[in-house]
Amino acid sequence: MSEGVEGRGPRLSRRGFVALAGASFAAQFLPERAIAALATETPLHGISPFGELKYGPGFTHFDYASVDAPQGGTFNFSVPNWLFNQSVLTFNTLNTFVGRGDAPPRMEMCFDSLFSGALDEPGSSYGLVAESVAISADRNGFTFRLRPEARFHDGSALTAHDAAFTFTLFKEDGHPSLMLPLSEMVEAVAEDDHTLRLSFSGRQSPRTIFSVAGYPILSKAYFAGNPFDASQLKAPLGSGPYRAGRVVAGQSIEYERVDDYWAADLPVNRGLNHFAKLRIEFFRDRQAAFEAFKKGDIHFRQEFTSRVWATEYDFPALREGKVVKREFPGEKRPSMQAWAVNLRRQRFQDARVRRAIGLGFDFEWTNRNLFYAAYDRSNSVFEKSAFKAQGLPSPEELALLEPFRGRVPDEVFGEVFTFPVSDGAGRNRAALQEARRLLGEAGWTPRGRQLVNEKGERLTVEFLTQEEGLVRVTTPFVENLQAIGVDASIRMVDATQYQARQRDFDFDVVLMALSFDALPGRDSLTNLFHSRAADLPSSRNYPGTKDEAVDALVEAAGRADSVEELTVALRALDRVLRARGDWIPSYHAANHKAAYWDMFGFREPKPDYGFPVEALWWYDEDRARAIGRG
Repeated sequence: MSEGVEGRGPRLSRRGFVALAGASFAAQFLPERAIAALATETPLHGISPFGELKYGPGFTHFDYASVDAPQGGTFNFSVPNWLFNQSVLTFNTLNTFVGRGDAPPRMEMCFDSLFSGALDEPGSSYGLVAESVAISADRNGFTFRLRPEARFHDGSALTAHDAAFTFTLFKEDGHPSLMLPLSEMVEAVAEDDHTLRLSFSGRQSPRTIFSVAGYPILSKAYFAGNPFDASQLKAPLGSGPYRAGRVVAGQSIEYERVDDYWAADLPVNRGLNHFAKLRIEFFRDRQAAFEAFKKGDIHFRQEFTSRVWATEYDFPALREGKVVKREFPGEKRPSMQAWAVNLRRQRFQDARVRRAIGLGFDFEWTNRNLFYAAYDRSNSVFEKSAFKAQGLPSPEELALLEPFRGRVPDEVFGEVFTFPVSDGAGRNRAALQEARRLLGEAGWTPRGRQLVNEKGERLTVEFLTQEEGLVRVTTPFVENLQAIGVDASIRMVDATQYQARQRDFDFDVVLMALSFDALPGRDSLTNLFHSRAADLPSSRNYPGTKDEAVDALVEAAGRADSVEELTVALRALDRVLRARGDWIPSYHAANHKAAYWDMFGFREPKPDYGFPVEALWWYDEDRARAIGRG
């Protein structure tokens, strides 16, 4: 979730963990029809939600992999994105698959999954732990054939029994991102050591299998003797290309490449994971992290503060050519950065109040005065994609929206809502007057300089953050709200408290940024927007949205039989979400702003659907020697 984000709010980027791709079916086949076409019990090396596979059964490596790259070196990097219960400010557990606790990013690299996604195809994936999958005639059963050579790091066999245990465990106790897609799983059965059968109820989305086949596989034996919770700073037994090495609680973690990694030469891994060691250091202060980069203690960072990018990349190492500052193209995936307004608070349940809060943000002034004109205004939850609603709804969108006429805002059926553009000169008086009018309609009237309701209660709005940089961005927003009588404020808390309050929905407004998969499915959309996730701690439905139209459109996206149908469903969903105002979109950038010490090699262009530098790049000894770091 993460490019173009000012400050350092929570960022999530989930390339599917998986997406399966079918061996040989025509591009016109789409989820229901595609799955139906493949439901022949024939083992497949991969499947895809839409279209043909790029890579056939005999492929040796992905095109973006670098099979001749040297191995070795340490990559100490500033992490640009994270998922599950992870944090980049601190950590107190090494179990990243539970809802509570703060885990370090990239723990998922220590675990293998049944299938592994390709970064140069939207939604595709190929066999990793499983060499194939067969789909039952009713499309509710999936039989994976596991590779007999699969091993955990202690040398023990990774079997179908471990996989069955994992899926059952995640359904019952996993992080919501893992739990929700398994809601319609009936059972996970190990038919023998190398055969896993996943059965679903028939109510699942056709694309649910594309999510769950990428789940990390845990050791059944390990968790027989260790709790599955956030109570331990002990790394669970893994099976992936890296294992947790040296750990300093809350300060740093090193991941060591597994020299005898069982899957190193499989096509999905060949030419990837070149560094001998990955190191992540944790800084609660962003300036301290930047100073560490300038000194060379950190080797790579993506910059999310436009002021720093514009004014502070002028230090000796950069002037001497030892550090490279450049931009890399963003991924071809929809992105969302928005403030979530917590509808669990009574005062925010009126959509006019939420709209009024959004009108307090003067993007044009902020972009010119704080962002050095580095960003574009976001209006959609699906920015940078064809899923963003434009203008009037199409006939196809109206067909999905009409059943909810009278139960969704009328503007859903007109021009899609877009925030007004200011002249950037200062306070946007027209927008603030409209905000004041909306608040008056919602029952908030002036008493002195404050707005109060009929009970005399003030309209309070507290922006929660863990980052000083976000205070700078949010302060003008707060001052605009104060100018119209809102008792607006900012509360900055430490990383642990922020994570806990966000997890338990104990906030008024928080900022979140994320990148969707290239083809968002019901599972990821449910976690963000569906009423099923509204009361589930640690879910990403931060506003607590419970709306039958939103639920129905999420389900429609899950049932989509083509990219065209998916586009219609997501545009209709975008219209409803923008009219509701539960999320207030903020701003975005097209590219990754990155800087790195010039001692690495990499292939260009980067893949279109992901940018995992730690897996793609390698240590170049000659370059390192040339800048005095060999």
